[in-house]
Amino acid sequence: MIKRNVFLLILAIFILSLSGCKKAGEERTDTGLVLGFSQIGSESAWRIGNTKDIEEQAEAYGIGLMLENANQKQDNQIAAIRRFIAYRVDVIAFSPVVEEGWDNVLKEAKEAGIPIILVDRDINAGEQDLTTCLIGADFYKEGVMAAEYLIRKADALGLEQVRIAEITGTENSTPMRQRHAGFMDTIEKDPRMQVLESIDGDFLKSRGAECMRYFLDKYGDEIDVVFSHNDEMTIGAIPEIEKAGLAPGKDMLIISIDGGQEAINVLKEGKINCVVECTPKLGKALMETAIRLKNNESVEKIIHPEEQVFSDETDVSLIAPRGY
Repeated sequence: MIKRNVFLLILAIFILSLSGCKKAGEERTDTGLVLGFSQIGSESAWRIGNTKDIEEQAEAYGIGLMLENANQKQDNQIAAIRRFIAYRVDVIAFSPVVEEGWDNVLKEAKEAGIPIILVDRDINAGEQDLTTCLIGADFYKEGVMAAEYLIRKADALGLEQVRIAEITGTENSTPMRQRHAGFMDTIEKDPRMQVLESIDGDFLKSRGAECMRYFLDKYGDEIDVVFSHNDEMTIGAIPEIEKAGLAPGKDMLIISIDGGQEAINVLKEGKINCVVECTPKLGKALMETAIRLKNNESVEKIIHPEEQVFSDETDVSLIAPRGY
């Protein structure tokens, strides 16, 4: 057993030097579990907060964590999963960049007897049973909650027409597809609602600014609402609205998703009207699920956290610090 642990330690250090792992379990911990986790990147406060929470919860649960940052590239994630398989971790978890293109590497994990947990985002697998479960937000519900707020706000303001510019997340990603679907399915019941155009902002602040400049050049003050799929793009869009001589939160209603501290601060300033929460704090559920899988216990196929809506309908000064 001692020789095996020494061998695994040497192998972990070797893999770390090759792959740039941020953190690796140096040896089997008191749970006897090593978790390999491939993170999408560090493109937002949400993603950074998610990584931090996973690291902290792994330490709290005594789980060895091998964590790799894919820097927004699917090829990097596939390579990381193959390294985890070679290392023979107990459980693999990853947040997929996109939904398609995972079957081959997941078959390799299945053949190696390593269970796969999806975190934050889903995939579209050609075969069944390549993953064990999904831990993450109900993105469709988030889109519904954003649309429900807009309908209530339109009623309160007595609006007869509502023209919407939508800045979506990364094309073909789970949150992009489901947030858009939930929003559209809800507003289609209201004849006042019209989506002028939907543009991919890739969940990036810089792209949010680019998309907003495009919308302003094309539609100008015809835009009544900006619906943005995450806080980073929203924060990028707001200065562009102000440069155009318009007041975000007043001349244009601004609806965002995530609930990070920066967006909540802007909500309190009145420049955002509504922020739908999408909590990054998934680490506890991930660690508990990984332990259950190692112990050959059953787990729920989908695990959603409880989430809420922050908006100008309530006293926003009472919102507690977000922690991300």
